[in-house]
Amino acid sequence: MLVAFPAWGDTTEIISAEFLYNSEARPVGMSRFQVVIADFITDAMAPEREILGDVATIVSLGASREDELIGHVEQADALMIYHNITISERIITRLQKCKLLIRCGVGYDNVDCVAARARGIPVANVPDYGTEEVADSAIGLMLALTRGIAFLNRRLQRQAGEWNYMQAVPLRRLRGRVFGIIGLGRIGTAAALRAKALGMDVAFYDPYVRDGYDKALGVRRVEKFEELLQQVFVLSLHCPLTDETRHIVDARALALMPSGSYLVNTSRGATVDTAAIPEAIRRGPLAGAGLDVLPGEPPPPDHPLVVAWRDPNDPCHDRVILNPHAAFYSEEGLLDIRVKAARTVRRALFGEPIRNVVN
Repeated sequence: MLVAFPAWGDTTEIISAEFLYNSEARPVGMSRFQVVIADFITDAMAPEREILGDVATIVSLGASREDELIGHVEQADALMIYHNITISERIITRLQKCKLLIRCGVGYDNVDCVAARARGIPVANVPDYGTEEVADSAIGLMLALTRGIAFLNRRLQRQAGEWNYMQAVPLRRLRGRVFGIIGLGRIGTAAALRAKALGMDVAFYDPYVRDGYDKALGVRRVEKFEELLQQVFVLSLHCPLTDETRHIVDARALALMPSGSYLVNTSRGATVDTAAIPEAIRRGPLAGAGLDVLPGEPPPPDHPLVVAWRDPNDPCHDRVILNPHAAFYSEEGLLDIRVKAARTVRRALFGEPIRNVVN
């Protein structure tokens, strides 16, 4: 039986990560499997072919909408999914012999895990790639904001104000200030260690982290979310998107943060009510925000945050950093995710225990 521990760190923690698929695997050489990559990967698929090419035909659809999958996935033995598409019950009910849906990434809110479980299809993710990259990106966004790096660059670039540091006054020393984390999983932990190395006071809110883990890391647990908000200098999100964490940082939460504080999000876009950010910067308390993820990617051009960010006359123009869901990326990290996902697919095809099952 699958037992899941609903941790807030980057993904659900699986206590028993083996989901045994009880159908008989086809012997090599008798009949080839079909593996479909739904989205994102549109190259020659060299990593996937290296691992699966001897047993499977691999098809990359490069889809951006569910409709584009219809007619191409029904006979798939495994479906690999990145973050450019959503897999709902509508598609899952069309899968006739699928042994695995694998979300090639950490977050899996774009897959209907309940519908897949009802069909007996395990859903797995790849939780152990890109940890360093995302943590580095979170700290990088923090430094770009708190040291005035992005702010001064933008001002000088468009010849606004004097060529000196006074434009960014006041900037505060990081050492001793509170780096607040929501979700102390793999990436949250990696970010915590980096912030500690900068001499920051690292505090976290995560009701699912076991007692004592904070002691081992040398960080502070804060029992109430509101208490964390009230003391942060930088608030960094590292939690998955669930019903519990959707818009966990909204207008009310932002209002509780101290004047001159900063927000960083490298987790899932909808954990933050991004429409509330412009007013929090114009009127306080936010001094800036760095977001690698947004609720919709790319965002609609009329989104309040995007409009403010693109307007040179709005304070958000100089105080908001937006990236296109790139924190996970490095050449090494991208190769990791493709290799790990393909290896998981191979195990599923032959009825072997599957790691990191989330449903």
